[in-house]
Amino acid sequence: MPHNFLDLGKAVLEIESQAIQQAQARLNEDFTQACEILLQCKGRVVVVGMGKSGHIGSKIAAPLASTGTPAFFVHPAEAQHGDMGMITAQDVVITLSNSGETDEVTTILPLIKRMGAPLIALTGRPESTMGQAANVVLDTSVEKEACPLNLAPTASTTVTLAMGDALAVSLLEARGFTAEDFALSHPAGALGRRLLLHVSDIMHSGDNLPTVKQSATLAEALVEMTRSGLGMTTVVDEQGGLLGIFTDGDLRRALDKNIQPRETPITEVMTANCRTVTAGQLAAEALQVMEQHAINALPVLNREQQLVGAINMHDLLRAGVV
Repeated sequence: MPHNFLDLGKAVLEIESQAIQQAQARLNEDFTQACEILLQCKGRVVVVGMGKSGHIGSKIAAPLASTGTPAFFVHPAEAQHGDMGMITAQDVVITLSNSGETDEVTTILPLIKRMGAPLIALTGRPESTMGQAANVVLDTSVEKEACPLNLAPTASTTVTLAMGDALAVSLLEARGFTAEDFALSHPAGALGRRLLLHVSDIMHSGDNLPTVKQSATLAEALVEMTRSGLGMTTVVDEQGGLLGIFTDGDLRRALDKNIQPRETPITEVMTANCRTVTAGQLAAEALQVMEQHAINALPVLNREQQLVGAINMHDLLRAGVV
């Protein structure tokens, strides 16, 4: 018998999206209290869950840790055989169990309570053993699982995961967590390059900075553009102050006017009051300026607004920022 996989897939997504919407409608001051407990934590956040809830727990701990809330996952079965030593009274414990009666989790609840660590429970049954032991309960109940047998954890794990994300992002906002803070937790790969790389790391400077004086002709500017290979040159006054920029685009516009390159002053065809970036800005910010204004190159200034370099789209591509 053929199966309509498309309809089945849509049905699952519909059930899970409705479950999240219902969880949103139930959100109340308990969520605020949970955030305040986590925000005041002097130790680390310890996430505990068994089976599918354990997989979700690992995922919840990960975004917490990467957004300014130190967190890690502890397997409840391992906790019974020594890993309880990883939890201290300074920590906050988040326990996950849809039923709230998972043996491996409920067994360690008295130990958590005895040491005095605050306990936040994410469960589908607030009245359960786990719910009653918790300082705060976040209701992650669902009307039904997406599984047609109503057995496999699907909608319930989705809601629990979303609740964990809600906690992580709320804490991120409360801490004033910035993109640079995020970068410190993600130094590798494309994300690290986008967030950690500064303009000064990849700009052309010194002899590699294409520059002509304001007295130069268009022809002399073209020679400098060819030398640098950046498709642009900066134009400066006698003191080295930036007056403007001349790019390939400016050249095409100039040629359309049938001007004489050897006679035309560069100041007549350059772009004055051009967009700039500072050496201390993130390379990703330079990319944003280029994309926003549909340009391919930028002069770079220092804090004193002096010209110190130039950067183009190819530099960002080579650095992996794009």
